[in-house]
Amino acid sequence: MKAALKLLALLLFLSCAHAPATAQPSPGDSPLRVGDVLTIGLPGEAALNKEFTIDRKGYVTLPEAGLVAVAGRTMEEATGVIREALSRAYRDLDKLSVALKERRLPVTVLGYVRTPGAVELPGDGNVQMALVGAGGISQGAQLDRMTVTHADGKRVQFDYKKYLDSGDPSTLPKLEPLDVIFVPSSPLTGNVQIDFDGRTLAASGDGGEERSAIRIFGEVGTPGTFAYKKGATIIDLIMRAGGVTRYSAPEQVRILSKDKKPVVFNLQAYLDSGDTALVPELEPGSTIYVPKQVEEVRRGALTVYVMGEVQKPGAFETRDGASFIDIIANSGGPTRFADTRQIRIIRADGTNELVDLVKFTDGSGIKLPKVNPGDAIFVPEKNDALDPWLKIAPTRAVQVLGAVVKPGRYEWSDEMSIFDLLANAGGPGAHGDIAHIQILKKEGDKAAPIEFDLEAFLKGGGSYESVPKIHGGYVVMVPELPQDPNDNKGTWMRQSPERSIYVMGQVGSPGRYAFSTGLGFLDILTAANGPTASADVRNIRVAHRGEKGSRVTRVNLGAYFATGDDKLLPKVKPGDVIFVPDQSKNFLDQPPSQVVRLLGAIGRPGRYEFSDEMSILDLLAEAGGPTGDAMQDRIIVINMSGAQTQTRIFDLLAFAKTGDIRRVPVVRAGDVVYIPNHSQDEIQELVAALGNLASAASFAAIAQSLRSTLK
Repeated sequence: MKAALKLLALLLFLSCAHAPATAQPSPGDSPLRVGDVLTIGLPGEAALNKEFTIDRKGYVTLPEAGLVAVAGRTMEEATGVIREALSRAYRDLDKLSVALKERRLPVTVLGYVRTPGAVELPGDGNVQMALVGAGGISQGAQLDRMTVTHADGKRVQFDYKKYLDSGDPSTLPKLEPLDVIFVPSSPLTGNVQIDFDGRTLAASGDGGEERSAIRIFGEVGTPGTFAYKKGATIIDLIMRAGGVTRYSAPEQVRILSKDKKPVVFNLQAYLDSGDTALVPELEPGSTIYVPKQVEEVRRGALTVYVMGEVQKPGAFETRDGASFIDIIANSGGPTRFADTRQIRIIRADGTNELVDLVKFTDGSGIKLPKVNPGDAIFVPEKNDALDPWLKIAPTRAVQVLGAVVKPGRYEWSDEMSIFDLLANAGGPGAHGDIAHIQILKKEGDKAAPIEFDLEAFLKGGGSYESVPKIHGGYVVMVPELPQDPNDNKGTWMRQSPERSIYVMGQVGSPGRYAFSTGLGFLDILTAANGPTASADVRNIRVAHRGEKGSRVTRVNLGAYFATGDDKLLPKVKPGDVIFVPDQSKNFLDQPPSQVVRLLGAIGRPGRYEFSDEMSILDLLAEAGGPTGDAMQDRIIVINMSGAQTQTRIFDLLAFAKTGDIRRVPVVRAGDVVYIPNHSQDEIQELVAALGNLASAASFAAIAQSLRSTLK
C-alpha cells in the first residue's frame, strides 16, 4: 500500500513538472470566487475544451471527474486540484491548461424591486448594477435603509439616496459573491398591498413613522410627515408640503413642540418684511398646523363683485387701470357653462350694460366697457336644450324646420352662417333635400322666401357672398326628398312639377321622379329601375318640355353601351319627358318615310328605322348581315327618297379590302336595299316586290333602272 502511494505521488510530481507555462498563475493571484469562469484545455478532449463556472457552492463540474472544489484557492492550487481529479480518468495530462477567463459576481436582490431573485454581475459590479438587474426599484421603497448581508452573515446598512444625490461610489458597500441585497418598503405603504404611483406616495411625505419627523397639516397643498433635517426652517417644511392654500390664514400658523407651548408664526409678516428673526426654530418631532381663514363679507370703496358662471366668484379689490379682462381673469375666467355673449355689468346706479366677450375675442374691434368700483359683473348660464325655449328672445332665435336631425329654435349671432345653423341642428336628415333649402326672410311685418341650393354649393364651391345671410327671427326649412311613387302616391302628388322628370314606356317603374341639377339621364333611368326586356333601347325619345318651344331628342342607348361615349346621352332638365318604346311595335308604328327596307339574301329582311347619322353598314349589321350565298359585291341601293328614283351598286367585298369610305353609298329614310344571291330568278322577285311599293307611274322607271344596273 505504501509503495502504491509513493508511486502516485511520483506521478503527480512528474505531471506538475511538465505542465505548460500558461497554466502556472503568478504567485500574487487572488483566490478564485464563486461565479468565476475557468477555461480548461486538453488537446483531443472535446468534453474538456470549454468554459466551467464555479457554482454557488464553490465547485466546478468536470466530465468524468465530477465536482471539484476550487473556490478560495489560487489559480496554482486550483490547477493542481483539477489535474489530480482528472488524472483518475485521463492518462496524458501533460498539455492540460487551466486559466481564469472572467470574474463574475452572483448576488441576490430581495425586497421592493420589480423582479427579486438571483442576479449575476461582472466582477466589478456594484449595488446600482444589481438593482438594475433586478428590474429596478419599485415605488414605495425606502432608499435610505437598504442592507447588504454577506455570506458570513455580516450585515451592512447603507443610504442609497445619498449615493443618488452625490454620485460618490464610496457610500455604497463593496459586493462579494453570494451577497444578499435587501430593499425595504417605506412605512407609508402600510400593511396592505395596493397599487399607487409616486405622486400619491410623495403626497404623504417622506418621514414615515420616525419619531423625529415633522408633521404638517391644515391648509397646505400636501399634508404629511416629512423627515427632519438639521437646519431646515418652517419655510422649508411648508414648501415641501406644497405651500399654503388660498383658504389659509398665514398670520396664524402654529408650531407645537414636545416640551414647549404652541408658538404662533406670522407667515404674512415674514413675507412682507423678510425679517428672519420672526422665523422660529424647529425641533425634531414638531407639528405644524396652518389654520383655515374665517369667511367674512368683504366690502370696500374699491371692491368689484363678480357673480355667476366663473371659476371663483366673489369680491375683488380693484386698482386704477384694472380692465374688464383683468377682473374676469382674477375670478378664474368663465366656466364651460357660461354664456359669454350675454355678460352684464350692473352699475352702482342700477343701470346695466351688455358685453359680448365672444365677439371681442374674435378680433372684431369692439371695445370692452370700463368697470368702476362698486360695479357687479354677472356671467349668466348658457341656455341648455332642456331649458324652456322661451328663455331665448325671438330676435335672437332662428327656427329650423323640416328634415334635420334636431329641429327647433336656436340662439343666433350675426357672425354665424347657415352652415353653423345646420351643424348645430345635427345636419340634414337622410331624406333631406339640401338642393332646395327654403329660407323665410323677415322684413318688418312681411316675409320674403329665399331658396338656397346647398348641394350645388358643396359640390362646386363659390363665393360666400352667394350664401344667404341669416339673422334673428328667420325661419329655415329643409324639405324632405320625395319617396318612391309606387310606395307613396300622396307624396308623389305633392311633389312640385318644376322639380320632376317624367319616365314612361318600357321601364321597371314608370312615374314622376324628383330631379336636381346634379342628376343626369342615366340617374333618372336607373331610378325608374331601367328598361324592360322588351324595351327598344335604340329608339328612346326625350321630349324637352323645360325649354322654350318644342324639341325631341332620340337616344340610342345601345350605341352608348357599345362605345361608352357620354356625348351620346342627352342633357335633361326638370319638366322633361323620357319615353322608352316597345321593340315589338316600334317599326309597325313608324311611317314609311322613316324606315329603310332590306330585302334579299340578308339574315333578317324587313323594315328598319333609319336616321341620318346611320349608314348602310349599320343597316346590314342590324339585319344580321348577308347570308352565305349573297352576292356581296352587287348589293343594290334604290334611292326612292328623292324626286327621281336612282339605283346604285355597293361592292361590300371591295370596301372590306380597301376601307375606302367613298365606296359607301348614301342611304336615306324611305330607300330600299336589296342583296341578291347567285340565282338570277330573284331579280324578277325584286321587281315584283318593288311594284308593290312604288306607284304605277314610277314602277316602269324603277324596273328599267334596276335591269340596266344589273347588266
